[in-house]
Amino acid sequence: MCKGLAYGVSLSSFRGGPIFPAMFVGAAGGIAMSHLPGLPVVAGVAMGIGAMSVVMLTLPLTSVLLPSLLLLSDGLAVMPLVIVAVVVAHVAAARIAPAPAAEGRHAAQGSPGAESDGATAPAATGTPGQRSGAN
Repeated sequence: MCKGLAYGVSLSSFRGGPIFPAMFVGAAGGIAMSHLPGLPVVAGVAMGIGAMSVVMLTLPLTSVLLPSLLLLSDGLAVMPLVIVAVVVAHVAAARIAPAPAAEGRHAAQGSPGAESDGATAPAATGTPGQRSGAN
């Protein structure tokens, strides 16, 4: 709870953007997950950093490489777990996010109705002399 509030404050008032606060919250969540049986602290931290990075960046490969590079030799040992966490977080974020194509579909449906009005089409294509009919 407090980490989420710290994340909100850091997004609004500190430099650096959303990436490093997201990595911090991911690492804190990973430490909290490390209390699960069979999950070491390093693996939990790496999975949390990778999952939060992919949600913020939407770049899965970069999100796998970030924890691997930050944790050095331990990062290589937990890379398969990080890959699974990144894929799950990326798919979950893609399913939860609203589809932006829904707005474009409504605008495209409204356009043909405006074009089907035949009264303005001939006036726009002819020259002024042809439209008036006077020669």
